[in-house]
Amino acid sequence: MTARYWINGESRSCLDVGDRAIHYGDGVFETLRVRGGQAEFLPRHMRRLMAGCERLKLPPIRPSLEAEVQALAAQSSDARLKIIVTRGSGVRGYRFDAGNEATCVLGCFPGPERFPELQAAGVRVRVCTLQLARQPALAGIKHLNRLEQVLARAEWSDPAIHEGLMLDTGGAVIEGTMSNLFLVRDNTLWTPALTDCGVAGIMRSVIIDLAGDLNMAVRIQGLSLDDVRIADEVFICNSLIGIWPVRTIDEVRDFAVGPVTKELIVALETRSDTGNSNWYAS
Repeated sequence: MTARYWINGESRSCLDVGDRAIHYGDGVFETLRVRGGQAEFLPRHMRRLMAGCERLKLPPIRPSLEAEVQALAAQSSDARLKIIVTRGSGVRGYRFDAGNEATCVLGCFPGPERFPELQAAGVRVRVCTLQLARQPALAGIKHLNRLEQVLARAEWSDPAIHEGLMLDTGGAVIEGTMSNLFLVRDNTLWTPALTDCGVAGIMRSVIIDLAGDLNMAVRIQGLSLDDVRIADEVFICNSLIGIWPVRTIDEVRDFAVGPVTKELIVALETRSDTGNSNWYAS
């Protein structure tokens, strides 16, 4: 399939050059996986989208947006779907007009590549040099400014490295460039607190809930590289890849693809999440 775009409910791909998304990254977005004509975890994505809009004081979104997403997903058996909401076009300068109308963009792209061998054998990760700035006002939401991730991802070109681990300016482990991080120790899941920076991922929220169903304890708190070094298992996740076990983190240590990670991978494949809108902002 080729990429398709809709802007404010119309099939088109040209955005107004005055849109504040272009000038200031003034907006939020969501990336969903479509399988069998269904947008996975859509209520969770919509809740985070609305939380991001509220945090950035964006104008009201189209009331029909969720229905439009569902209609677009129904046309695809396997795809990636992106929702972008911007503050729309406005006057120059950082001050925004409270009367602006939001711009809602939907994009549908070929389905994510599947790498079953990576789920079986695990992935190689490196620690990025670039550090995330601490900004609690933006922490958790998925705003359009991804320059930190762009620069971090530019640090390596080796195809054998699948992800980069990002720390903040205080040295705390936060996330991957495109993923959230989980550690397993003593049958407990540990994931970084995201109160100062980072994206509170949808798959992260799914796994937290899934762990509860499996009677696994979950700890959300500040973590360091020393915590990573003593973990029994490590895995990363996002809405497109699901769960990838971590086999090695360069200059940290190697890890086994352990039983807890394997159990979560199997449980995730059979999980029914219809109507669940849980989202953990931090």
